[in-house]
Amino acid sequence: MSTLLGSERDSLAIVQQLHDRLEEIELLYTISETLGRTLGLVESARTIVREVATVVGARRASILVHDEAARLLHPVAGWGIDVRRFPPIPVDDSHSVAARVFRERRIAEFDPTSGDEPPPSEPDRTYRGAAFLSIPILFPQPEGEPRAVGVLNVTDRFGTDAFTDGDKRLLAAVASQVGTFIENQRLLERDRAQQRLRREAELARDLQLKLLIPRYAGAADVAARCRQADEVGGDFYHIIRLPEHRLGVMLGDVASHGFGAALIMALVLSAAGIHAEEAGSPEDVLRLLLASVGGDLRDTEMYLTLFYGVTDRVHGNLRYANAGHPHAFVLRHDGRAERLGANAPPLGLVPDQQFTGTDVAWARGADTLVLCSDGVVDARDEAGDRFGEERVLDVIRRHRGSGSQVAVAAVFEALDAYAGANPDDRSVLVLNA
Repeated sequence: MSTLLGSERDSLAIVQQLHDRLEEIELLYTISETLGRTLGLVESARTIVREVATVVGARRASILVHDEAARLLHPVAGWGIDVRRFPPIPVDDSHSVAARVFRERRIAEFDPTSGDEPPPSEPDRTYRGAAFLSIPILFPQPEGEPRAVGVLNVTDRFGTDAFTDGDKRLLAAVASQVGTFIENQRLLERDRAQQRLRREAELARDLQLKLLIPRYAGAADVAARCRQADEVGGDFYHIIRLPEHRLGVMLGDVASHGFGAALIMALVLSAAGIHAEEAGSPEDVLRLLLASVGGDLRDTEMYLTLFYGVTDRVHGNLRYANAGHPHAFVLRHDGRAERLGANAPPLGLVPDQQFTGTDVAWARGADTLVLCSDGVVDARDEAGDRFGEERVLDVIRRHRGSGSQVAVAAVFEALDAYAGANPDDRSVLVLNA
């Protein structure tokens, strides 16, 4: 009789083992299916903690994910517990079991039936003294040891209140799946972020190019081109038709490039068109511009060199204000280059700037205004020699009879042959009288 009872017990034990094993297989399949869907990290984690807690009989479960930049473990999903009320855990927190598990990449557990003292844990946790398993979520790297990317916690088991070795093996397998998923999600988010940045850069570049299209339609022979070192940059020009046969031309160079410089450039361009209409002289335009964008220059700790000149072909005059822009010339009919020197420091470099204007002769059909940025003059060949101002002027001398468009194109062709790729923004403006 006892033999039969023993046999029945063995059979029941085998059935129970098979049942438990089937539950484990179903759990791993469910999690694999969940992670295979196009779900976000938080939504997937919610499904995982629910399924894990159900199979191992835990009243509570949670997943924490590592924030590499902040060195914090962020609770992203919970079952039987509202993780939204828990702050992130620093990975070096000496009181946190999860932080220790993350640092050491080893399972931590507690069985209240063992008679042992529970390990130190967060003082505000209501499950202190109850059974728990804390499993590191690891990502297997191609080379070296697995890297910890988070922690899976289950606490407060129903019934015996003690998790088994089988539970540990099962949760370690689950954590392995989750680790790969977390890393894939990070790579996906990083790729999406890069795609967004590329798209935003393309849109910004298109917008900047549209801002730099001259909208002056008149008899003046004027041309300009700007080539940015990055997707967007800080060089800019403006051509403004003014009353009484006058023409305003502006070229500026923000002392930086990239998105910050592009923002300043867009602000200056927008304000310049307005102030040129209302101001009586180039120096007044620069004064009004500084009043408009001075706060932005201070906030971004940027400054810009800026040349603004107004030509009057009828009266044969060019009046200009030059805020620290070094590369501005008038080529006379005999080929001589007359530098139009700075009469003020760069815009935004010093407080309480004062601006003055300077008049020079402007002979119709004989003179040429040449403006360029540092990126043109400072371009270097393989030997490290600068392109220089004189090369710019020589190219324009040779082509000035062919018109401003041809002269500007020739400068960039010479630049490409001399220096190749540009580490700085490059801009050229040519105006024939």
